[in-house]
Amino acid sequence: MAEQRTLILGGARSGKSIAAERRLAAEPEVLYVATGGDDSGNAEWAERVAKHQARRPASWGLAETIDLVPLLESAGPPMLIDCLTLWLSRTMDSLDVWSDLSRSDLVDQRIAELADAWSGTSRVVVAVSNDIGSGVVPADAGTRLFRDLMGRLNTTISLASDEVLWTIAGRTLPLT
Repeated sequence: MAEQRTLILGGARSGKSIAAERRLAAEPEVLYVATGGDDSGNAEWAERVAKHQARRPASWGLAETIDLVPLLESAGPPMLIDCLTLWLSRTMDSLDVWSDLSRSDLVDQRIAELADAWSGTSRVVVAVSNDIGSGVVPADAGTRLFRDLMGRLNTTISLASDEVLWTIAGRTLPLT
């Protein structure tokens, strides 16, 4: 059984999702929460989704949503959230932050609500998130805001987690 609340961080294509799936592989039932949404017509996205689906046991349930708080607040099987980066992007979309960057305080509210639900969940939960703050400073204000919010989200969830792991090149290391 995994720790109660585990956050798995890493760069793009580092093996985060596979590491998360392995942590819950022995569970007979898991709720896989896909936050990416439906990107209809995008063949590359469809291929990525198909690969994720093929790896998951048939007994795992699926919820495709960014409305994570009710799921965290409800009882149920272990939950895998893949991923918080897409949750943030879609939350920014839903709040129209991309066209009005001054609305970022609304995202901070959502991050706080998510962190409260994460801290109080009775479920075993594993979340995947990208660490995007190690690169160059983005040239445009919207991408800088996303990077900053992603850093705040990862820090907030990390500090409310029982375990935080870093994945690089398919290897997963504990962060203490």
